[in-house]
Amino acid sequence: MATAKLAQKLDSELHSPIVELRRYTLHLGRRDDLISLFDTHFLESQELCGMKIIGQFRDIDDPDAFVWLRGFGDMQARHQALTAFYDGPIWAAHRNAANDTMIDSDDVLLLCPLGRDGGFALPHERPGRTSGETSPAIIEAATYKLKTSAEGFIAFYDDVLSPILRAAGNHAIATFSSEHSPNTFTRLPVRLGENVVVAFSRFDSADDQSAYRDLLDDNPAWRAVQQRFATHLIAPPTIARLSPTARSLLR
Repeated sequence: MATAKLAQKLDSELHSPIVELRRYTLHLGRRDDLISLFDTHFLESQELCGMKIIGQFRDIDDPDAFVWLRGFGDMQARHQALTAFYDGPIWAAHRNAANDTMIDSDDVLLLCPLGRDGGFALPHERPGRTSGETSPAIIEAATYKLKTSAEGFIAFYDDVLSPILRAAGNHAIATFSSEHSPNTFTRLPVRLGENVVVAFSRFDSADDQSAYRDLLDDNPAWRAVQQRFATHLIAPPTIARLSPTARSLLR
């Protein structure tokens, strides 16, 4: 492991063995209402129940989408933490206001890190409740829906795709695949029966992310592997450009 990467890991926490990637479709113009509720009431309260709120985001290409990530130590810990929160007083006090912003909250992927360093390295502390400073960073989430299990695709991704992505300026921060354990907290649906890999990257700004995508599209090596790439997938990759909220840990 490179020295800089090791230093980053030592100055942060690696989260989490189980991660939910949650994408909500909201009523027109209600995203900032949900973000205000979330950043005020649903961060510390969930973490006190035993989970880690990794990040929460605006999708800059969809004004009515809210995306967030939360992590758990294992599936049993997930069940216990979710039960404690959704049966607790904070959710009871604010659930109607939160649910009123939403059209759909069932687009949820249950994920596990790929390898020991596959998870997120995060700072120990999030910005405070009164922080109004937002990060200019863009977190790119690339979701690959696979025809079969992740193993063959990951070998292709590591050996062929990653060098091309890095050459164009990709800064990978975490990679996950589907967690196939049963969803024991059935009050909250997850997308079952799918095989996905989700690769997260960080860019200092939206301009940097756009420049990266332009360089990638212009790269003959990238165009040359598209046919091989497609053989692993059941649909084109989904690329989400996520802007952290003021209190997001991942920023």
